[in-house]
Amino acid sequence: MDIAFRTAVALVEALRDKEIGSLELLDHFHARMERHNPALDAIVFTDMDAARARAREADSALARGESWGPLHGLPMTVKESYDVVGMPTTWGVPALADNIATTNALSVQRLIDAGAIVFGKTNVPIHLADWQSYNAIYGTTNNPWDLTRTPGGSSGGSAAALATGLTGLEAGSDIGASIRNPAHYCGVYGHKPTYGIVPPRGQALPGVVAPTDISVVGPMARGAEDLAVALDVMAGPDPIEAAGWKLDLRPPRRARLDQYRVALVLEDPCAEVDVEVQERLQAMADFLRGAGATVVEGARPAFSSQEANEVYTMLLRAATSRRLSDEAFAANVELARSVDPNDPSYAARMVRAQVMAHRDWLGYNERRHRMRLQWAAFFEDHDLMLCPAASSTAFPHDHAGERHERTVVVNNKKVLTTDQMFWAGYSGFAYLPSTVAPAGLTPHGLPVGVQIIGPQYGDRECIAFAALLEREYQGFVAPPGYDP
Repeated sequence: MDIAFRTAVALVEALRDKEIGSLELLDHFHARMERHNPALDAIVFTDMDAARARAREADSALARGESWGPLHGLPMTVKESYDVVGMPTTWGVPALADNIATTNALSVQRLIDAGAIVFGKTNVPIHLADWQSYNAIYGTTNNPWDLTRTPGGSSGGSAAALATGLTGLEAGSDIGASIRNPAHYCGVYGHKPTYGIVPPRGQALPGVVAPTDISVVGPMARGAEDLAVALDVMAGPDPIEAAGWKLDLRPPRRARLDQYRVALVLEDPCAEVDVEVQERLQAMADFLRGAGATVVEGARPAFSSQEANEVYTMLLRAATSRRLSDEAFAANVELARSVDPNDPSYAARMVRAQVMAHRDWLGYNERRHRMRLQWAAFFEDHDLMLCPAASSTAFPHDHAGERHERTVVVNNKKVLTTDQMFWAGYSGFAYLPSTVAPAGLTPHGLPVGVQIIGPQYGDRECIAFAALLEREYQGFVAPPGYDP
């Protein structure tokens, strides 16, 4: 297999052992990008001159016996929404097409300080607000397993670039499965960290410095160990907070699969799951039992999924209301007056959430924190929860109309695309970490990922379990047609 498909950890080892140079590896990724990216539209901006200059410095430093850190000389890309000096940060918004960053996002700077060479950016949907990755500036990103389908969103370009060996590592963001969903659709690894452990400064629209509720930034990769290394680099307090606290994530409590007690949830009334997805996760669960793990089917925290879905939707749409223009907000105020306050549909909740009073938000936040305590009690009896990342595999491109009006096919029925956001919010609104790892292919040849949910600050446990699955059950598989 082409060296470009190796994990980031393996690539750094190859650089350290002089199997390949940083400049040579960068040029190899660039050559692959020129060959494959036109059909994918995954990488949307590069600065190869600056990257080559830094790669030469990395090679010279290594020749002198110097190490810049755990990512020394590794070429990588980041999601378009991160600020990188000299590169545009648009979030897919045409009015921001000329917005060129003058400073690096904090996570980007930490990756660079660890030795990485950031050579480009990957595609997103407008405002990072879709499970497809397309916009009027950069066009549409395609899924490498089937170009007629979405790679997911909003970190869709990230996942597609990783899956096809165009980059060594990626950094994404997630408020509604924007790391987890593309990892699932494209067959790669992604980690949604515990809320707040990776500072988001510089992964924002121009002028925004306050963190957004629920939203996180985190790594994507071709291997579980890559996630662990990248998380160590990216995580830790913002400098303004470092004066008073430091991050101390606990190590994994288990070392073997037969030591784990995991819950398995395959379906939910809020979000039906396609049988092809369920079958892959059930096969994985059967393997785990055979390996000695305790798998408890259907175990859940002590609150209804309907309540979790309601609270997530209301908090999510309150959080994203900041991007509304004054005119759009005023229109929603009028629309909310005509919406039935008891209408449980996503569209009705979205409108109510975007204009609700702060007192109402406080009520939803109180319910969120009560459920956080119930999650904590659940994890006293279970190490992890395994569940879908989405209701289906990657679906065909569909850019018609409003997102909340579109449908996907689940078990031969059309359902609203927004239904499957339940799987994003079930743990996400409660600040919990989740790792998505490959779980195999459907009979139609599309990837399925398993979502591994852990307790708050149990990030290392989620990633460690993904690493055990990678070693003993299923790892990254490259889509056909991209090697060499």
